[in-house]
Amino acid sequence: MTTVAALLDVKGHSIVSVGAQASVLDAVRLMADNGLGAVLVTSGAEVLGIFTERDVMRRVVAQGVDPAVTPVSTVMTAAVVTCLPATTLDECGAIMTSREIRHLLVADSQGLHGIISIRDVLAHRTAEQESTIRFLNEYMFSARG
Repeated sequence: MTTVAALLDVKGHSIVSVGAQASVLDAVRLMADNGLGAVLVTSGAEVLGIFTERDVMRRVVAQGVDPAVTPVSTVMTAAVVTCLPATTLDECGAIMTSREIRHLLVADSQGLHGIISIRDVLAHRTAEQESTIRFLNEYMFSARG
């Protein structure tokens, strides 16, 4: 089973964050510039929450909130879900599905290691399945020869 640590070794450990008092507009622009669906909301080294595309839709657009003057800390998701680097991707998929979330912070006693998304988990599963299909095809066609 592939672990989160192995995925982060391929994906990278970079973390994009905004300060708690940054405007929603600034956070959304940061997400767009980096091609991300979420950014961490921090105060110094402390993680206060996560701000996601869902937060934009549900707490900003749907509520008619002005993104230019609204601090991201007032519309972020404060309950951040974490996993350990040794957590398997299957376990992460189950956590995300059961909690109805799309991002997990990867952390342990040494600190924050990165963020994974449901897209990362699904892309890895797809790559594994394609590899298995390719192997089975090669096996079947080499057995005929």
